[in-house]
Amino acid sequence: MNAADPPIKSSPTPSFERVLPRPELPQGPFLVVGLARSGQAAAQMLVSRGTEVFGVDSGTPHDSETLGDFGIEAHLASDGLDLVDRVQTVIKSPGVPEHAPVIVAAKQAGKTILGELELGWRLIDNPVIAVTGTNGKTTTTTLLGAIYEAADLPYELAGNIGTPLCALAAGIDPDATVICEVSSFQLDDADAFTPECGVLLNVTEDHMDRYESFASYRDSKLSMFARQGPGQFAISGPAIDFDLPGGGFKARVLSEGFENNGAIAMRGRHNIDNALTAAHAALLMGVDPAAVESALATFAGVEHRMEFVGTVDGVEYINDSKATNVDAALAALASFDGDVHVILGGSVKNQRFDGLAEALSRASAGVYAYGDAAPVIARDVEGLAAPFQSFATMDEAFSAAASNATSGQTVLLSPACASFDLYDNYERRGEAFKAHVAALPR
Repeated sequence: MNAADPPIKSSPTPSFERVLPRPELPQGPFLVVGLARSGQAAAQMLVSRGTEVFGVDSGTPHDSETLGDFGIEAHLASDGLDLVDRVQTVIKSPGVPEHAPVIVAAKQAGKTILGELELGWRLIDNPVIAVTGTNGKTTTTTLLGAIYEAADLPYELAGNIGTPLCALAAGIDPDATVICEVSSFQLDDADAFTPECGVLLNVTEDHMDRYESFASYRDSKLSMFARQGPGQFAISGPAIDFDLPGGGFKARVLSEGFENNGAIAMRGRHNIDNALTAAHAALLMGVDPAAVESALATFAGVEHRMEFVGTVDGVEYINDSKATNVDAALAALASFDGDVHVILGGSVKNQRFDGLAEALSRASAGVYAYGDAAPVIARDVEGLAAPFQSFATMDEAFSAAASNATSGQTVLLSPACASFDLYDNYERRGEAFKAHVAALPR
């Protein structure tokens, strides 16, 4: 922080007194579009308030068939077009695209449309720390939870990390701070969401299958900061080279030349940046610095993100399955300087991989591409200064990497791709990698 910055409050029991009043909910009846986890939480919360709620999903998400038990009229495997005229407000789940027929019809009919994040935020009076960015959101959000845990302060983790914000509205501790992982998809459907502390870790190209340009994706990330005002905090990570919009207090986290001498338990330069950003946010919110220091020294990271799986015959195995884009894989590769066997691949999200060539040439003892992306990766990194092989499956790629790795080297799964060609999600992919490590002869 600069000398002109306001002093950081330090107290073992901080009280944040700058919570903005929330807008009122729009009128029902409500139609919830998308009945996976977020949609189910929104529908159940709304019906508990005594309003009429309909739900629709083009498929049959897990547990959606139980919504009738709560008095929700759920229409599964349906486009929901016949429901638009029966409601006043549509609640859109983040996975539902703007061009879904029911959303288009609702806009044409002049219906109010809100996202689940916006809906949940309007129903709680607690201070919110919102963490967004292309990479590192889950790690930073979880670390902030560990910091609050170390300080013995009440908190809730919510948002894109797993627990829908609407699920907290029924019974959250009034003294708790909500630490919310926020995706661009969630921000697209928010029109008033304004966190007491907003954190932007980084912005690099991603989700180009859903956004018309990088600029529109970036603007989605920035939207929550544009609504901030005096008394609120806006923090950007060291990779951000532009000012955040809005009138809130802005704090740039600078970590050039920071050396990790054991004060931060997580691996990787990018995780040092994540840790410093989380620490800054916690301190601005009034958390005891001793608790921040303790959490940074003990928090080893989250599952599937630079996760140390084990060492077998002197070879270290790292699961970075959550690296679903090129920049995430680059961050992982920056943690190594040679002697790493890299497994890449999966499904392609309208992306190129030529940006990986230099890092792969520098860090790799071997590159193993698999799945739908393998031929695209092979084309984009042609001439790589490291052995390159292509495989149909990750199982085959793992077998080759494990066979070629020798003591003192590392096998790294950092796919740079989504998982959907062979796995339901990146978690399943990471679990498969860990199962392969567990099955290695010892």
